[in-house]
Amino acid sequence: MYLRGKGVPLDYAKTPSWFQKAADQGYMYAQAELGFIYENGWGVSQDYVQAHMWFNLAAAREDMAVMCTLAAKERDKVAAIMTPDQIAEAQRLAREWMQSHPSRR
Repeated sequence: MYLRGKGVPLDYAKTPSWFQKAADQGYMYAQAELGFIYENGWGVSQDYVQAHMWFNLAAAREDMAVMCTLAAKERDKVAAIMTPDQIAEAQRLAREWMQSHPSRR
């Protein structure tokens, strides 16, 4: 809602925390949106490692094929401007998230 100003004033500062809560619950849409938030620096510092991690987690899901495809394309787009070390860090963070949230995949 805050990301697009639907029903509430547009507020990028409030957006990340709400999507973070949903993403940590395993909602793929929220995981992909966090990828966009970090990729574009909407309410957070732009962070390609975090963007890649969240896109990677969303792309790994099988419950919504269209969103998985979009997340995978965005992950690959972000990866194209990252260093190999940044990509490795993003992949490590995604693995750690999956290990700490086994029922949320």
